[in-house]
Amino acid sequence: MSVAGVILAGGNSLRMGREKAFVRLGDKPLIEHVLERFAPQVAPLAINANGDTDRFASYALPVLVDDRPDTGPLGGILAGMRWAAALPERPDFVATVPIDSPFLPRDLVARLLAAQSGQPLIAIAASGDRDHPVFGLWPVNLADTLAEWRETARSQGVRAFLAACGFSVVGYDIPADGPDPFLNANTPSELEAATRWLPTE
Repeated sequence: MSVAGVILAGGNSLRMGREKAFVRLGDKPLIEHVLERFAPQVAPLAINANGDTDRFASYALPVLVDDRPDTGPLGGILAGMRWAAALPERPDFVATVPIDSPFLPRDLVARLLAAQSGQPLIAIAASGDRDHPVFGLWPVNLADTLAEWRETARSQGVRAFLAACGFSVVGYDIPADGPDPFLNANTPSELEAATRWLPTE
């Protein structure tokens, strides 16, 4: 089964105080940490972001805007589904990861696919006792369902949509000598804390 990828960067980065994609962690911006780990797992790849798309021009990737800004990650997920559905070689799934996840697993997409067991369900990741619904694998043929949901549902939360559709969960261990693989660098203090887990070479 083919999987396209979308990096979700459509938020306002309010807790960081500046756009997370370009905040530096170690010797490179967050977006490049994510690209290094995620890009080999998917094809093709796009970025979901709002505002001036030219700021991502150096990455030579499609930039997808939300149907309605400031309505949470479902807008980016839907944009990814619509983009994937229009590709010349339509993939079966879109995998999504957030822009602030510098340690995301290198086997994420493979393990989410394995959780399908032949059924085109949504699959999401978890670690410890927490789930991480924006680290997900989304069937492209759910685009119309999600679009209708966004027009009619009271909640725009990812978990509410998951509960309505059904999903599987892929659990990861948190290593004793490493970060939670789904660590989010949402604030300057979290970004600073993440530096302790960078490789030292």
